[in-house]
Amino acid sequence: MRIHKRGKARRKVFALLLAGILAVTGASALAAAAFAGQRPSRSQGTASQQAGSRPGTVACADVGTALAAVPESAQQDVDQDLADLDVQVADAYRSLAEPGAGGGEQQVMGELAGKRTATLRKLVTSAGPDSGLPQDVSGLATCAIRRDLVVDSSAEDYAPEGGSGDGGQSGAAGQSGAAGPKNLASGGRSALGRGFVDIRTVTPNTARPTRTGSATGTFTSQCGLNENRHLNPDNVIVAPGVSNGAHHMHDYVGNLVTDAFSTNGRLANAGTTCSNGDQSAYYWPVLRVLDGQAEKDAKAPGGGKDRNVGRILQPAEVGITYDSAAGNRVQPMTRFLRIITGDAKALTNGPANAHASWSCTGFEDRQLADKYPLCPGGSRVVRTLKFPDCWDGRNIDSANHRTHTAFSRADGSCPRNFRAIPQLTERIAYDVPTGVRFAVDTFPEQLHNPITDHGDFINVMSRDLLDQMATCINEGRRCG
Repeated sequence: MRIHKRGKARRKVFALLLAGILAVTGASALAAAAFAGQRPSRSQGTASQQAGSRPGTVACADVGTALAAVPESAQQDVDQDLADLDVQVADAYRSLAEPGAGGGEQQVMGELAGKRTATLRKLVTSAGPDSGLPQDVSGLATCAIRRDLVVDSSAEDYAPEGGSGDGGQSGAAGQSGAAGPKNLASGGRSALGRGFVDIRTVTPNTARPTRTGSATGTFTSQCGLNENRHLNPDNVIVAPGVSNGAHHMHDYVGNLVTDAFSTNGRLANAGTTCSNGDQSAYYWPVLRVLDGQAEKDAKAPGGGKDRNVGRILQPAEVGITYDSAAGNRVQPMTRFLRIITGDAKALTNGPANAHASWSCTGFEDRQLADKYPLCPGGSRVVRTLKFPDCWDGRNIDSANHRTHTAFSRADGSCPRNFRAIPQLTERIAYDVPTGVRFAVDTFPEQLHNPITDHGDFINVMSRDLLDQMATCINEGRRCG
């Protein structure tokens, strides 16, 4: 059984879940915008004023984040129920975004609440009394239409057929410490919309981490650029056994067989693209350019059917590096440890778990979380994904896929009862054509917002390789 008791922390989770789905009417518009990390503008107006000018997106409580424990025997049923909730939200958003597809707003949202209620009741029963979920699911079943999250109504949707705006989120709170940049750009509208900002207008906002310890080494896995085009819309960590569990396409390097149905045994027996024998699974959402060219998944799940369109860019650079952020000694990871970073639903959940950042080569002292960077000629778009560097020392996963790991504190220490492990950093760079819109793949209702960027990792290294990694970092050497 995956058990993580929380008390006050559990109550805080539910407060945030419910805050995230506040209807944007009157005074609650300010509360909802503040939760999303926004600075409400005077021009934002009320929901009734906005209703005629632009559609919104669908915001529902992210139930999976509240799970405290799930019996192993029930895990498959719970995963399926959570995947069904995602499908319901995506379908409701499509109905709202495509005129005539699903009736009026009230009808669409009423049908969504009914479907969610039935699925949530199944989930609560399956997950059992230690799940952390309430028996009364009515508060989690009701979703809201959030127009405040669609900030640029004049811009076309990322999908060519038009829709709900470019999804740029203005003024989201910056990240701190190892989790991301300290502040964000406040640059004005670019020719491509407010979701983009010229990186040259961004004030440098990063600093070299202060390393108080002697563990200054690095370990690198060279795993290629996904030359074999290993792509699928699955997520074996969050939605194992569910095809199209991500509703967006993932790029993979490392393990050659990673998909929704990859067991530990199957991963352990597979080949790898990594030159050092690292069989780990590394994956992240693809980046697409919207240059009028259709991708072969234009009518497929994870692609066009989930409003992810455009030509998929192959990375020009992929860096997979492990180190110790504060120079503290680390212990080896355990095999089959699963770690996620970032939040695929950060647009509607808020920025608490949004740990990815964006920049350009030559300007990586300037990091963005809620904007896409516009890079000058000869400069590549860069995504940086830093993973948690503390582990509870026992579990390879947790019911919500987060609480068995944590980011170290500002002073480099781990939370109580956690221990330091190597920190994985993924750095992915792309040659993006100048002046062409681009977007990261997302769940449909997340509107391709850059704040939803995220990465997933399953450690399938051998014991020898894991020991070598920890030794190299602790002794201040560079290995890989």
